[in-house]
Amino acid sequence: MFQRATRLSVRLVERFLPDAYVFVLIFTALAFIAAFAIEQTPPLELVRYWGTGFWELLGFSMQMLLVLVTGFILAKTPPVKRGLTWMASRCRTPKNAIVVVTLVAMAANWINWGFGLVIGALFAREVARFVKVDYRLLVASAYSGFIIWHGGLSGSIPLTIATEGHFMQEAIGLIPTSETIFAPFNLLIVALLVIAIPLINRAMTPSDKDAVLFTPPEDPEPPVLAQDSSPAERLEHGWILSVAVGVAGLVFLADHFIAGGGLNLNIVNYGFLMLGIVLHRTPARLLAALQEAIKGGAGIVIQFPFYAGIMAILVGSGLATTMSEWFVSFASAGSLPFWTFLSAGLINMFVPSGGGQWAVQAPVMIPAAQALGADLPRVAMAVAWGDAWTSMLQPFFALPLLAIAGLKIKDIMGYCLMLLFASGVIIGLVFLLL
Repeated sequence: MFQRATRLSVRLVERFLPDAYVFVLIFTALAFIAAFAIEQTPPLELVRYWGTGFWELLGFSMQMLLVLVTGFILAKTPPVKRGLTWMASRCRTPKNAIVVVTLVAMAANWINWGFGLVIGALFAREVARFVKVDYRLLVASAYSGFIIWHGGLSGSIPLTIATEGHFMQEAIGLIPTSETIFAPFNLLIVALLVIAIPLINRAMTPSDKDAVLFTPPEDPEPPVLAQDSSPAERLEHGWILSVAVGVAGLVFLADHFIAGGGLNLNIVNYGFLMLGIVLHRTPARLLAALQEAIKGGAGIVIQFPFYAGIMAILVGSGLATTMSEWFVSFASAGSLPFWTFLSAGLINMFVPSGGGQWAVQAPVMIPAAQALGADLPRVAMAVAWGDAWTSMLQPFFALPLLAIAGLKIKDIMGYCLMLLFASGVIIGLVFLLL
C-alpha cells in the first residue's frame, strides 16, 4: 500500500507540477487574490507592496547563491572528493544508500542548514556513481534532512530569541537554547524524525523496473600549464599567492571560533571558500570549479525576488496576521503550540524564511501565548518546526540542492509529499500530546 501511494504521488507530481519558476508565479497570483479577497486591499496597493518588497531578499539571495557556489568549489577539491568517494563506496545496496544519504544529510542539517543542503546533494551525486538506485529518491532523501534544520544549531528562531536585543525582548526577555533547541520536547522531535525519515525513505525505494538511474558525468580534467605559457598564465597556475590568502582566511576563521563566535550562513560560506582556495591550491583550478558551479544558480537568481514580493504582500496587507489570528481564535493553552505549528506550516508556503516568518507571527502568537498561559519556548519552536515542515512542499530552499544534483523540483516532490505527511503527523502529535 505504501509503495502504491508513493508511485501515485510521484506520477501525479511529474504530470501536474510545473517548473519551480512557474510555481512561484502561481504563488504570487494566489497571494494577490487572497489579500484582495480576505483583506480587501486595493489592487494598486498590493502592486506597490509587491514592487517595493521585490528586492528585500537581495542579501539573502546572494548568500544562497554562495551556498551553492562555495560548497561546489569545496567538493571539487581533491581531498574532499576522495572523502566523499570513500563514504559513497561503502554503500552496497539501494536501500542502504538511501538510509546513509538521509542520515548524513540530517546530521549536516542539524549542524547548519546551508552546510546540510550542500553536503547532502554532493553526497547523493557521489553515491549515484557506486549504487544503482533511483536518483530522484536519492536526492529527495538528501533534501529530507532539511526537515530538522530549525530544531538544530542553526535554527534562526531559537537563536534569535536567545540573542540580546531581539525585537520581542521586551515581551518575552531572552529565552536560552536550553529551553528551545536542547529542550526535551525538541530533542524528542529530532530523535523521532531521525528514526522515522530514513525508514520512510527506505520504504519508498522503487523496484528495479521503476527506478530512474543517473550517473553523474565524470569531472573534467584540471587545467594544465603549457610549456610556452605567459607570465600571467604562470601566475594563474602558481600556488603561493592563492594558498597564502586562503591560510589567512582560515586564521580568521579559527580566531572567530576561539573568540566564541558561532556558525551562521556567512561563516559557512566563508569557510567553504577559504578551504576551497587552499585545497585547490592554484587560482586556475578554483576558477575552473567556479565555472562549473555557477551554471546551476539561475533558479536562485530569478526566483528569490518573487518570494520577497510575496512576503511583502502578506505582511503589508495584514493577511499573514489574519491567518495567524484565525488559528489562535480556537486554541487553548495546551493546544496553542499545535495550532501554531499548523499556521506556521501554511504561512511558510508564502513566507519561506525562518526569520521573516518569526517577524510576521511573533506579534500574534506571543501575546496569545501570554493571554492563554501557554509555554512560550514551545510556541516559538512550534513556529520554527512549522517553517521547516512545509519546506518539503515549498521549493524555496530546495533550489541550491537541485542545482547541484541536476534535477528539477518535480523530480523529487512526489517523494517529498510522502515525507510532508509523515513528518507532519510526528511533529504535530508531539506538540498536541506533550
